[in-house]
Amino acid sequence: QLVESGGGLVQAGGSLRLSCTMSGRTFSYYVMAWFRQAPWKEREFVAARAWGESFPQIADSLQGRFTIYRDNAKNTIWLQVNSLKPDDTAVYYCAARFGCGETLAERYDYWGEGTQVTVSS
Repeated sequence: QLVESGGGLVQAGGSLRLSCTMSGRTFSYYVMAWFRQAPWKEREFVAARAWGESFPQIADSLQGRFTIYRDNAKNTIWLQVNSLKPDDTAVYYCAARFGCGETLAERYDYWGEGTQVTVSS
């Protein structure tokens, strides 16, 4: 089970820290990722991080503003989002897969229910 938290309403230029906690599985086995889906748009890759990976994957368009962290002892990943823009408004989903990092949503096996992020201008 994946449970996200940390979403909310924030003004443009602000920051948020989203968290996702896994239960019921061995967290360190899984690549953990964040995706987001805005209204009327497809789900898009945000970031991913495998256990022990030195260089996490971040979507090119989000480099510099988004950072992904994981703590295997806490079964948790975080997404730090800075300098938020109205275009960042979306439901943010946590996902997990066994294997190597992927940017395609269909390659992920487990999903949380999502947390809403709304950025006002």
